[in-house]
Amino acid sequence: MKQFLYLLTLISLSFSSCSISPKPIAYGSDGCHFCSMTIVDKQHAAEFVTKKGRSYKFDASECMLNYLKGIDKESVALFLVNDYDAPGEFIDATKATYLISNNIPSPMGAFLTAFETLEAAENVKSINKGELFTWKLLQERFK
Repeated sequence: MKQFLYLLTLISLSFSSCSISPKPIAYGSDGCHFCSMTIVDKQHAAEFVTKKGRSYKFDASECMLNYLKGIDKESVALFLVNDYDAPGEFIDATKATYLISNNIPSPMGAFLTAFETLEAAENVKSINKGELFTWKLLQERFK
């Protein structure tokens, strides 16, 4: 019976440690996996989670995009970015609308900002100017 409980505990721990879900960013202490800067900006941070459950955190969407150049994107389960209008809240990066505007600085100087909806991005663009991108177009730009 003890061996059965031990085996059951071991199996449940292995499954719980590999869950595919976002890991919270500890703003002010977590470091960016690309540039090693401390992540402090809640409007521009990003994260991806592999199919094995490993989380990679970034201080800016442009850092995540640059890091993705060197990995197999098929190994990634979730691409996440912070919503500019809801600081600290992740949205699906593949469905977000992006604005590059010289009037909205991002941590690494690409002036790249993510929005949950096209409408939100267009509203901010009408004030700050710039160019809108989808996830696909953004990846092409950062090749």
